[in-house]
Amino acid sequence: MTGKLDLDPVLVARARELARRAGQPVVDLARSHTTVSVERAVLRLAGVSGADPDGIPWVNRLVEAVVADVGLGHGVAVPVFDALAREGITDVTLLAQKAAAGSVRFALPTGRAATAARSAARRAVGAGIRRIDRRRAERDRLIKRHGDPKQRPWIYLIVATGDIYEDIPQAQAAARAGADVIAVIRSTGQSLLDYVPEGATREGFAGTYATQENFRLMRAALDESSKELGRYVRLTNYASGLCMPEMATLAGLERLDMMLNDSMYGILFRDINPIRTFVDQRFSRQVHARAGIIINTGEDNYLTTADAVDEAHTVTVSQLLNEFFAHEAGLADWQLGLGHAFEINPEVPESFRLELAHALLARELFPDAPLKWMPPTKHMTGDVFRGNLLDGFFNLAGALTGQGILLVGMMTEAVVTPWLSDRDIALQNVRYVLGAAGGLHEDFVPAPGGFIRRRANQVLGEALDLLERIGEQTLLTAIAEGTFGIMKRPADRGKGLAGVAAHEADYCNPATDILEAAA
Repeated sequence: MTGKLDLDPVLVARARELARRAGQPVVDLARSHTTVSVERAVLRLAGVSGADPDGIPWVNRLVEAVVADVGLGHGVAVPVFDALAREGITDVTLLAQKAAAGSVRFALPTGRAATAARSAARRAVGAGIRRIDRRRAERDRLIKRHGDPKQRPWIYLIVATGDIYEDIPQAQAAARAGADVIAVIRSTGQSLLDYVPEGATREGFAGTYATQENFRLMRAALDESSKELGRYVRLTNYASGLCMPEMATLAGLERLDMMLNDSMYGILFRDINPIRTFVDQRFSRQVHARAGIIINTGEDNYLTTADAVDEAHTVTVSQLLNEFFAHEAGLADWQLGLGHAFEINPEVPESFRLELAHALLARELFPDAPLKWMPPTKHMTGDVFRGNLLDGFFNLAGALTGQGILLVGMMTEAVVTPWLSDRDIALQNVRYVLGAAGGLHEDFVPAPGGFIRRRANQVLGEALDLLERIGEQTLLTAIAEGTFGIMKRPADRGKGLAGVAAHEADYCNPATDILEAAA
């Protein structure tokens, strides 16, 4: 027996093995398919940028033209670089413009032409990956220069006005008030756009559009704050939805530090096709691994649709699956911000003890992961005094169980988009709890045979039972039957399925080749 919960290491090892068995067929599926977003990410690494007068990115127009002529299953890199050679063009964005105008056609080269196209594609994509490498090295230098926050957990605060030029001063003010990680929430519905908007934006809805320019602007602003405050302030956005691989690529190019990146969130809560999601998430995680980005997974969302007590084991199962998928894609434990949440109904007897059991179980199952602990939302009522108290209990649970990333809860959750004053009160709450009890994890040991240990072991046992059932069915079947978050999502339905293709025998993706060679 080990740790504060007396978890049986044999059962823990069995759980990881069952997660591997459940996840491996999905990995095999991802390795044998591609999507339009994966191919667009490859071309972004090769240098395609900008958008047409209607705001449609040139990379979308180029992939559409290639698919119309030769299909998706061969990959787009070879046809694109073959066309560059035939047309005598050196600028891949110019080729995209010509293709959109219908003045360039694409073909599948053979022989020396195919070899030359593959070599040229690898050189161009390699240059993009080297830029990501430089941005990672730049982050390491800045952390060494400015330092990390002195305390754990890191304090994670959301900014979301819809206007990047309003987000920036709010983010900088939040950093001065103690936030260690700034998350810029995306505009409502962006995850369902099959393209990445271009340029700085000022008209988001309940969030700010995720674009490369917005990434660049916020990163530069937080670099100023890091210098001012003497600690490196991290930036978070979203690699999810129909453009997951492209978001990961842009995040690497602009030195974001964390990205929301869950293996099943888009399937369950945005009805994106499961195959599309699993293919996209594998490529995105390979990019995150190379870029040194910490991913944040989305298990907390299950508890907003399912009961947080009855379905606690589904969170554990998803965490184990997310860990397997992440490791397979090359991510290290320090990059796994596995998610969970403080979402038990406060009216349930012993609700706080149950929360402690669930949070400590996650901490002990994943001791080297910077777990992301999410505040109460589902049972916030609009009573701001009660809400502030619940957030204080949430912060205390984070301190007691040694969480790595603490998302700041807002007393006005379920009432309004938080005002600056709401954030200030929320940060005061966090600062008080962490200042008064930040090291309490060292002293907190649940009683042997007591309520918390029994509950944690019960949840682990239920997770093992569920993983056994998934192994008998397949993960895709389990998702179709509503196992996670009570959402039923069949593999042959959902948004984005038309953008998926099985690899042809000559499929070529130079980005995957480079990333896997370095793994």
